[in-house]
Amino acid sequence: MAGPGDDFDILLKIPVVGNSGVGKSSLLLRFAAGKFDELWPTIGVDFKVKMMNLQGKRLKLTIWDTAGQERFRTLTSTYYRGAQGIILVYDVTRRATFTDLTNVWLKEVERFSTNKDCIKMLIGNKVDLEESERMVTKKEAIAFAKQHGCLFLEASAKTSINVQRCFNELVLKILDTPNLTADSVQLKPNLFKPNPKWDRGSLTPGGVCSC
Repeated sequence: MAGPGDDFDILLKIPVVGNSGVGKSSLLLRFAAGKFDELWPTIGVDFKVKMMNLQGKRLKLTIWDTAGQERFRTLTSTYYRGAQGIILVYDVTRRATFTDLTNVWLKEVERFSTNKDCIKMLIGNKVDLEESERMVTKKEAIAFAKQHGCLFLEASAKTSINVQRCFNELVLKILDTPNLTADSVQLKPNLFKPNPKWDRGSLTPGGVCSC
C-alpha cells in the first residue's frame, strides 16, 4: 500500500552544502520539522523528506544534509548528481565560511553537478546574532550571488527568519525551469535512499532576492 509520501507529482533532490558549523542541519530541521536545536556536526550525509504544495503541484523534496568536514568529501560528492537545486550556506559571523564558498563549494558544484541549469540558493545564516558579530555584509553577499547566478537570502534557523522563504524561492525557481523537472515526475519514492553505511519575493535580473 502506498504511503502518504508516495503521492506526489514531482520529486526534487536538493543538497545543502557549506562549511561545518554554519547551521545546515539546523536550517533543515527548522524547515522540515518547524523546530530548532543545537546539533552536532553531521557525519557523512543525512537527509529529510518534506512535502510541499506549490503552483498546483504536490512536491516531494529530498533534502540532503552534507558534512562540511573535508574528510567526508568523497562521500558527499555523489549527492550533487541529479540535483535540481543546491543550497550553499555560510555563517554571517565567520568570514572563512563565506570565502570557502568560492574556494571549495562552488568548485565542487561545478565538478559534480550533472544538471547544467541547476538552481543555486545562497543563504547567509545566523542573522539573529548581534550586528557587531557580523563579518560578512549583505552587500558583499548580494554581489557574490549576482556574480555566480545564485538566489540569495539571509536567514536564521534559530528564530526561523526567512527559512521557509528560502526553500520556497528555490523550489519556485526550479519549477520555472522546465527541463529540471521533466524527468522527475513520479519517480520511485526510494530512488534517493541513503546508503546504510554512512511567500515568494521579487527577484532582481541577476536572480537575487531584492528584499
